[in-house]
Amino acid sequence: MFNGLNISLGNAAIERVTLLVNHVLESEPIATQRLRAHAGRCMQLHFDGWPAMLPTLPMAAFRITPAGLLEWCGTDLPANPDLRVSIDASNPAQAFAQAMVGERPKVDVAGDAAFAADLNWLFDNLRWDVQDDVARIVGQAPARELARVGAGVAAGLREAVRTLGGLVALDRNASAAPARK
Repeated sequence: MFNGLNISLGNAAIERVTLLVNHVLESEPIATQRLRAHAGRCMQLHFDGWPAMLPTLPMAAFRITPAGLLEWCGTDLPANPDLRVSIDASNPAQAFAQAMVGERPKVDVAGDAAFAADLNWLFDNLRWDVQDDVARIVGQAPARELARVGAGVAAGLREAVRTLGGLVALDRNASAAPARK
């Protein structure tokens, strides 16, 4: 029963993430232009070392549409994707902490070099303008204030993650140091 629920929730989540990514892609014409050159190609994400005690992740394979957007392949996984991206997911909490401070997890890429280069460009240059989206709903002034508060919270979280990371490193170093007599 839990496995079926996990699969349903995972599939629903990845469908929503795909919609969000496509929203961000559509906001930057250069992004969709770069992806249009790869229409019909398929990219598969593989999460290496995902902890067995956590719910399994849905298969993440995406096809590039003629419009330069992503289409989730669902359970119809390609036998030979044009690009395979393997992401180190052995420690999801650490990966999340790294993402909070702007670091990328360890990633291995295999496949079409031009496709990989364009995806890398997207990761380096594409950003979601949350303030603009919120402004469409609540207006420009409240959106600007929400963005200011959000930026402050994000900065505080990043600093907390850095501090905790430093404390963990100090603890590891202290544990690894030989005891003196």
